[in-house]
Amino acid sequence: MFDKILIANRGEIACRIMETARAMGVKTVAVHSDVDADAKHVALADEAVAIGGARPAESYLRGEVIIQAALETGAKAIHPGYGFLSENPEFVDAVEAAGLVFIGPSAKAIRAMGLKDAAKALMVEAGVPVVPGYHGAEQDPAFLQQQADEIGYPVLIKAVAGGGGKGMRLVEAAGEFMDALKSAQNEATTAFGNPDVLIEKYIQQPRHIEVQVFGDGETAVHLFERDCSLQRRHQKVIEEAPAPGMTVEMRAAMGDAAVRAAEAIGYKGAGTIEFIVDGSDGLRADGFWFMEMNTRLQVEHPVTELITGVDLVEWQLRVAAGEAIPRQQDELKIIGHAFESRLYAEDVPKGFLPATGRLSHLKFPESCRADSGVRAGDSISPFYDPMIAKVIVHGPTRAVALSKMSQALAGCEVAGTVTNLAFLGALCAHDGFKAGEVDTGLIARDLDALVAEPALPPATLAQAAMAAAGLLDAPQSEQGFTLWAPLVQQVDLRRGEEYYTVKLQVMGPDHVLAEVAGTEITARRGLDGWKIGGRKAAVAAQSGAEITVFDSFGITFETIDPLEKSSGHTGDGNIIEAPMPGLVKAVFVSKGQHVAAGDRLAILEAMKMEHALLAARDGTVAEVLVAEGSQVEAGAALIRLEEEG
Repeated sequence: MFDKILIANRGEIACRIMETARAMGVKTVAVHSDVDADAKHVALADEAVAIGGARPAESYLRGEVIIQAALETGAKAIHPGYGFLSENPEFVDAVEAAGLVFIGPSAKAIRAMGLKDAAKALMVEAGVPVVPGYHGAEQDPAFLQQQADEIGYPVLIKAVAGGGGKGMRLVEAAGEFMDALKSAQNEATTAFGNPDVLIEKYIQQPRHIEVQVFGDGETAVHLFERDCSLQRRHQKVIEEAPAPGMTVEMRAAMGDAAVRAAEAIGYKGAGTIEFIVDGSDGLRADGFWFMEMNTRLQVEHPVTELITGVDLVEWQLRVAAGEAIPRQQDELKIIGHAFESRLYAEDVPKGFLPATGRLSHLKFPESCRADSGVRAGDSISPFYDPMIAKVIVHGPTRAVALSKMSQALAGCEVAGTVTNLAFLGALCAHDGFKAGEVDTGLIARDLDALVAEPALPPATLAQAAMAAAGLLDAPQSEQGFTLWAPLVQQVDLRRGEEYYTVKLQVMGPDHVLAEVAGTEITARRGLDGWKIGGRKAAVAAQSGAEITVFDSFGITFETIDPLEKSSGHTGDGNIIEAPMPGLVKAVFVSKGQHVAAGDRLAILEAMKMEHALLAARDGTVAEVLVAEGSQVEAGAALIRLEEEG
């Protein structure tokens, strides 16, 4: 076994690898960018090496610098995690040329599966079923349109070097093809440096089921399936294992196909074979097709670990060190059911825009496994993926596990940034999802209901006002009883664009009356803490003027000056602003140009995604305030329209 390894990654996956390495007695070396110098993964490691600037191209993608760091620190092997250099065959070659071990598959195996079109051809040879489509080298737009017409709509355009939903477009009619092709190619070029695409038949009621495989370079085993059908814009949201509705026959067929795929390329280490499944008439052994192979550890690997009792990172280290696969196929069993929810810093009401911010408070319930790369006090950076944590639970049955997930999400406490917690909670309460009726279109069909904000409980508002007034603190003998203290205190709060006024009357150190929208709410403190409106008060956190009450997945208020409220300040509706920090990739308009509502004005690249900025109304461009290539902060003015009228 290695005595020291370097982890060529950051965030939660770097922390995850370090935890297993430490349990195995293996020392770890972290690498970090300038903005990650104080990150959690750096603190967990035995050693850390600075490798460059904030942007991945300046740090985490600098293979030669990472290899040099391994050599200088005496690390014997490099674990790539996922993302960054994890599926870069040139990096694997360079690692091995330096006399180090790459903890993962060979460069040859990565190349074999790196391009979707070549991988599909290889799978056909191996006897693995593939989706009908065009996977050739010819990329002339007219030719691709002809192929799509022959396959029959709807079709899916996919970047051959793609992943994570980038460079992917659904085309439902021939007239939409050319625009979708251009958009997919542009995004693929930005994300992967390769504009080539393939065309596939789109399965009408698709499910995304993948199989975890593990090989030693010659033989392989599978560790059963994961269902990743709950997706939004091809990004996984909640994953589970095993797949609901899976039959013994189909599990055997998929497992055998996945093993054939892995053995066909001499796969070594942990990998995932992704299948698209026709869920329109139940799961059938002849109703699944190969999509792609991820030649690395997957984000959602913990659900497999929980149902099998296997530590996949431990297996990776042991096999990379020359040991045999720890278990054979007949020694692997499914135990219970597991779910994983991806907790992100993102603004759901604004279309799931990635968000930034400093985490003023962060706590997870003990009832779940929380794989996280951040701590309270850390910042969510605009340079990397905005994941806060993966919340993972296990139970004896699917129903029990899903109930545990709902409780775990409700118990997560995050303050300092907006999150998708409420959205995840709504998914867990969705009747169809609870019944196991999942497919990749579920979220899109019911999006309005899933993102609807629930009514604000008056007791929550009362608690926020009490926190702002300092009344939730431990009682002081004189609090509320000094002769010069006002009997009634008014607290003004803001949540988004809504203003609230709460009147608080302190009746004693353990008794407060709160008036909320004409309703009186009684708050009393007993031996077990405050009860507000007859209900036990939720946990609350305060950072400066911001107060978060951890009720309904966390509700955040800002304490405001009454004078600010009375000023009636509103933003300039003629200004198109950057919704988050990012890089201006393109500007499509110029001064004096007429635009219509919905027209694309610019593209902002942030957190590995492109975001189109659209005109909210018809108008004329008065001023373009940025140029392509500009780095901008959240709220920066980008384009100004002329005043209406």
